[in-house]
Amino acid sequence: MTVSFEEYAALARQLSAQHRAGEQHAAAESARRRDLHAAVDYLQQRLTAQGQRLDQLGRAIGIEQPPPAPGPGTPGETAAWPGPPSGAAAPTAPSSGPPFAAGAPTVPGTGDGEPGGAAGAPGRAGVGAYPQLPAGEARLALPTAVSPAGGGVPAQRAVAADPAVELELARRMADEADRHGQQAELLAQRPALLPTWSPLARAVAVYAGCGAAAGVLVLMLVLASGVGLVDGFTLGAWICAGLPAVAFFGGYLVLGRWGRPAMVAGTPPRYLPLGFLICFLVVPMAYCAYLLMVRGLR
Repeated sequence: MTVSFEEYAALARQLSAQHRAGEQHAAAESARRRDLHAAVDYLQQRLTAQGQRLDQLGRAIGIEQPPPAPGPGTPGETAAWPGPPSGAAAPTAPSSGPPFAAGAPTVPGTGDGEPGGAAGAPGRAGVGAYPQLPAGEARLALPTAVSPAGGGVPAQRAVAADPAVELELARRMADEADRHGQQAELLAQRPALLPTWSPLARAVAVYAGCGAAAGVLVLMLVLASGVGLVDGFTLGAWICAGLPAVAFFGGYLVLGRWGRPAMVAGTPPRYLPLGFLICFLVVPMAYCAYLLMVRGLR
């Protein structure tokens, strides 16, 4: 059979086109692999940064990091292998029983030459664990994959996942983790006490509250003074200096304990002059208000 020049040239062009298509496909596959590797490296860097930021958040709120899990080569670690305990008897073949196929494995016994129950003598009369097979019909049973949908039908092989789709899902999860991390940081930058208030308004509210509590104590001291339990000098000392100082230091401690955000470096302002002025004004004003109320009722 002879091949003409035209047929030879057409065959050469077809082979050349197939070769170019193969080169283009290989170049596209190489570019796709480079893009996948670059995406994997980028995600790895993001996950590393997220892990470090989570460690910082955990240390800021007082969570201790768990120790790393010991590896398989850790000294002192004993690998747990499946099998009989150290004191179990070695497997032995039964001295009597139904015939088995050539090459059949031995079965465990009790150590005295007797088979160890139903698991030790399959097919033995009186045990009833497995049906007894004749000597000529003993066959080697091969394991078969059975799907849960139907008995005896081989299970379908799982479809291979697309790396690009998996990387896109991982990127979305990383974006979601970044969003939750930013929300956690915003929450960590707020104090536990009146988190939506400004620092100045929070300080005014705390010092005013402590001064009001001291004002209630002033009223109790005035009532005690009225029945003769407290003299006038002690009452004046507590009204002018003692209770205002207690209210001031109470507000100072409350702002330091519950008014400090977890993620803010340093100490937030506590407005000491403002707190001193509020506490040393509220307590005497409470006493004056009590006097005016008593005179008004008279």
